[in-house]
Amino acid sequence: MARPQHFGWFFARGFGPQGWGNPAWDWGYRWTEPRLYQHSIRELEQAGLDLVIIEDALSLGTPETVDLRVRSAYGGPKHDPLLLTPYLFAATERIAIAPTVNAGATPPYLAARQFSTLQHLSSGRFGVNVVTDVKSARHFGLQEIAHDAAYDRAEEWLAAIEQLWGSWGEGAYIGDAATGRFADGTRLEATEHRGEYFDVTGPLNALPTEESPLIVSPGGSGRGLGFAGAHSDVQLALAPLNPESVRAYRERVRGAAAVAGRDPDHIKVLFVFKPEIVSSSEEADRVVAASAHPTDDQLAAIILGQSSDLETDLTVLDPDRPVDPAIFGQHVSQGSIRGLLGPYESFADATLRQLATAKARKGRISDGSGFVGTADEVADFIERLGAEADNDGFIFSGDLHPVTIHRTLDELVPILRRRGVLRRDYPSGGSRAALREF
Repeated sequence: MARPQHFGWFFARGFGPQGWGNPAWDWGYRWTEPRLYQHSIRELEQAGLDLVIIEDALSLGTPETVDLRVRSAYGGPKHDPLLLTPYLFAATERIAIAPTVNAGATPPYLAARQFSTLQHLSSGRFGVNVVTDVKSARHFGLQEIAHDAAYDRAEEWLAAIEQLWGSWGEGAYIGDAATGRFADGTRLEATEHRGEYFDVTGPLNALPTEESPLIVSPGGSGRGLGFAGAHSDVQLALAPLNPESVRAYRERVRGAAAVAGRDPDHIKVLFVFKPEIVSSSEEADRVVAASAHPTDDQLAAIILGQSSDLETDLTVLDPDRPVDPAIFGQHVSQGSIRGLLGPYESFADATLRQLATAKARKGRISDGSGFVGTADEVADFIERLGAEADNDGFIFSGDLHPVTIHRTLDELVPILRRRGVLRRDYPSGGSRAALREF
């Protein structure tokens, strides 16, 4: 029996127009209403996934990049994922849900109260994908700060929230209907946090929860991995999916956890994974061959999508010259920059056209050249990384739309379950217990 792994779904478009730009749009779901997302997340829970992470971006970007982000409805519009979350909890019973929250834009007291509320409403299934985006600062009257300073702020933000959660001391909640005594105010602490970025006073006007929400983090920089090691239950990882890279990335995160005095087994490193599952080996060969010579329109679409992801207008660059890495501001994710590089070591090694061509090309998962394959071949790959790299698991990525989910999981789930890689049921004890089950 293979070693079990954890799986999740990264709701990559965020609370935005699911299915836009492909035939799934004509299913006719209204992306602004909850039914689409409730239908989809029930399927993910039935599949045995541990959690769903909802991407978000508070800003449409700078004036120079607004059109890039809305033109194909990938970078925007996006509605607030925190407000969608209760509808997802109402449709499910066991799966965890982690909307993205910006640690700079959401005041700690408000965050602590909202998170406690959602943890109660979900019976312990709420999580927070903590991001440190700084380009949205102007929308909140804040100054933009440097990349590493944003992580310092996020750590102070979490410390203030945890202090507020602890402001209800032991025995503060009584709940004795016989005596009519609900709580003991003398056991509530008027906590104070005075820091570089936040001034916060307690106690919190919300009941404490049995355990705090899950913390998810996506940062791949040295500072981001340090933050994950110190605070996160799940690290959302972007890295080449080969045993050497997976093992090295995981060891860095676990090492950071050990330095922070945590049990490294208490953080799960889950790698973003977008397999393309086809019906046969012959079909995989056809798909790969068709991708070898992308059209100019296909390359233009890739460059536009990368511009949105990187919040940097690549469409104005000469496609036949190398990209100058100086064009990327400090706010741009290092993982996204590495994703643009693809197989190349540095930007000096390729033109923009070559970078886009490399992203267009697909390869067979069976020989390690890409991620196109049959469900059995994809399962072989998942099982192999678990055995050779001690991988914790994967986060599938795509729209939260039934078509996308079924295309990815219909054949794969039964195979993974038969092999003992994917859970068949959930343990008691909440989402943190599920993540620590194996």
